[in-house]
Amino acid sequence: MATLQEKLSATIPNIRKELQGIVKQHGARKVAEVNVEQAVAGLRGVAGMMCDTSEVDPNRGLLIRGRPISDLTDKLPEEIFYFLLTGELPDTAALRALQADFRKRSEVPDHIWEVINALPEESAHPMRMLSIAILSMGADSVFRRRYDEGMKKDEYWEAALEDALTLLARLPQMAAAIYRRKYKLGRRLPSDPKLDWAADYAQMLGLPDPKGEFTKLIRLYMTLHCDHEGGNASAFTSHVVASTLSDPYYAVSAGFNALAGPLHGLANQECLEFVIGVQKKFKKVPTDDQFRDYCWEVLNSGRVIPGYGHAVLRVTDPRFTAFHHFGKIVCPNDEIFRIVDLGYRIIPEVLKKQGKAKNVCPNVDAGSGALLYHFGVTQDTYYTVFFAVSRAMGLLAQLILDRAMLIPLTRPKSFTMAWLKNFIKQGEGAAV
Repeated sequence: MATLQEKLSATIPNIRKELQGIVKQHGARKVAEVNVEQAVAGLRGVAGMMCDTSEVDPNRGLLIRGRPISDLTDKLPEEIFYFLLTGELPDTAALRALQADFRKRSEVPDHIWEVINALPEESAHPMRMLSIAILSMGADSVFRRRYDEGMKKDEYWEAALEDALTLLARLPQMAAAIYRRKYKLGRRLPSDPKLDWAADYAQMLGLPDPKGEFTKLIRLYMTLHCDHEGGNASAFTSHVVASTLSDPYYAVSAGFNALAGPLHGLANQECLEFVIGVQKKFKKVPTDDQFRDYCWEVLNSGRVIPGYGHAVLRVTDPRFTAFHHFGKIVCPNDEIFRIVDLGYRIIPEVLKKQGKAKNVCPNVDAGSGALLYHFGVTQDTYYTVFFAVSRAMGLLAQLILDRAMLIPLTRPKSFTMAWLKNFIKQGEGAAV
């Protein structure tokens, strides 16, 4: 099989030609309509952009290039990145070529370390530190340099791919160094060129891993969080920034800034805090009845139980299933995991009886934090960084394909409150 660069070079002209033909022949057809509630409440559910890398099916969960994520849990993140971009899994030769490419690009320049070390470890959130580090990498952007030199539009994707590969190659080192600096765990640990991308990230964190189980968890974590359509806050933010032809460092940093928001990337942290709260209250794993009563206490106080429900899914998130299965194998007797397992049995029953939730099943965040905690990552403010390192694959794959297909500037039309009032008054107003 061809290398990633060769595969994209061979397929992109046909993809571009096909898309241009679709637009030319069917450009006037409506994809979706927007009602007032959607327009003023985040455009939720409005089909307004194209994303080839993944989709979320209400009854099947996350599909990567049409394949259920549950079918890909044994794949390395490098394989997933190749798959996101091409729709094909690499053979052994192509995988090794991509891994060799990452190793060739992985050395982090001294000025990046200087930036990270200059940030206040006491007050700077690890996501802010990571975002700033990525921004500082943009000084060496291949895309920016080639654009300034007069690069042709047909070559945009090639330069974007160069930046993407470099960013991904260095990301585990930067993220691991931030972990060790932020939580005062000692000097940063060197990269091991003999390891795969996720395994290297795991060992640079410096946690004990005698059986290699933590490494397996990080591989699984990176694969399960790789992508989630194009309309989630981080992906869409990255898409909008990239559509201005900002370089990939600007775009990914922007996407990470959106991911850092409490309504987006904080969910697994909040789920873990809920579970730890249960443990502290009962000083042990509660009985079914005790836990059921506690859940009702939470709901009746006006709070929510984190980790349950999903904007699109109407079944148990297959990513939760993968984490739950992993936990059953590696830490079935861990108290925190046992509470997660208890929640899996009890919480849907309670939520169903309450009758407010459209989906009472667990999502991916319900159990992932408990597994990280089991292996010694007790600093839950870092959890969004794990999410970000993985999601970088999806952000960058979408960006490269957008450049390949010559997707133009994203610029939706807005309207004023006065226009909206007039539109409603008239019953049927002119389209915006």
